[in-house]
Amino acid sequence: MALTNILAEIDQEIARLHHAKSLIAALAAPAVRRGRPQKDAQAAPSAKPAKKKRNLSPEGRARIAEAVKRRWAAQKARQKNKA
Repeated sequence: MALTNILAEIDQEIARLHHAKSLIAALAAPAVRRGRPQKDAQAAPSAKPAKKKRNLSPEGRARIAEAVKRRWAAQKARQKNKA
């Protein structure tokens, strides 16, 4: 009979320890998550509107192309002078 009482007491102690472990685990859980927020939190509408895409006029594009050609010519001239 003593053996059955000992086993019953061990089972009670195990149950008490499991309960204590679950309470401690609940206290140790982090309250604030670190890192990138989840997708549903990112889907919230932003306060500022999206910026419009800026288009380059044909004249502006031509000016940039001419400037790039001048730059390439200058680089080639420098390479010729070094060689």
